[in-house]
Amino acid sequence: MAANGSASLKRSKPNYIYSIIGVAIVLFIMGIMGWLFLNLHAIGDNFKEDIRISVYLRSADKNAIGKIQQFIASQEYAKNVEYVDKEKAKAIWNKENNEDWAKILDVNPLPESVDFFAKANYVNTDSLENISNTIKDAFKSEVADIQYPKSLVSSLNERATKIGVIFIVMSIILCIIVIISIDNTIRLAMFSNRFLIKTMQMVGATRSFIAKPLVIRALINGLISAGIAIFLMFSLIQWASIQFPQIKTIQGMGNDLLLFGGLIILGVGISVLSTYRSVVKYLKMKLDELY
Repeated sequence: MAANGSASLKRSKPNYIYSIIGVAIVLFIMGIMGWLFLNLHAIGDNFKEDIRISVYLRSADKNAIGKIQQFIASQEYAKNVEYVDKEKAKAIWNKENNEDWAKILDVNPLPESVDFFAKANYVNTDSLENISNTIKDAFKSEVADIQYPKSLVSSLNERATKIGVIFIVMSIILCIIVIISIDNTIRLAMFSNRFLIKTMQMVGATRSFIAKPLVIRALINGLISAGIAIFLMFSLIQWASIQFPQIKTIQGMGNDLLLFGGLIILGVGISVLSTYRSVVKYLKMKLDELY
């Protein structure tokens, strides 16, 4: 008899380990989407500020080159202004095209230039056109041409808007799925506690007395799940930063703290709410309905 009672008690004890791991995995997936969402604007700006603008020169007069370089560097739209001679222009071309024309050509046909990158706010068709016209008007005799990938600039802005809308919709859908998944996971963990809850009610325990230890347990489990998810997210971000150094330039500590805080609130909030809802549900059910 004692053995049967012990076995019954063992079966009634909820398996919190599976619940904690399940919630942690769901929060981790949500964390990845959250990180992308928080850094989406910075990622787009990083792509925009990686577009090279070349001011091709008519001559190699050092004074003229210095004036052009100084003029561009003084403008608020410019960053990383540099003079590119023929050899450096050849190295850039070879790097971008993954080949060396030295096997075919004996001379270097590329002109010298002053290259720079525009800040993200100015990387659009109208702004770059105005910038080009301003430089040409200021140095008519020294500047031969100004080139940048116009089709890329145009498509980049259009795609950024579309991707932003799509990502927001996907994030909302994922958030709903995450909330439902965590809720179901908690409710499954509480299912094995239904007889204990009902028994306590039958002996006169109040709702708050019954719910309190279970809600505290849910709060602790939520914190553990969130902690696991945050550890996984932090490890993933560090690994990705090593593999892709550009990530270090786009991510901000404020965004990471906001993300980790959000995971804690989401994990604890849904765990506590789901647990309390399950307690209320089983308290309202008749004994026969628990089987």
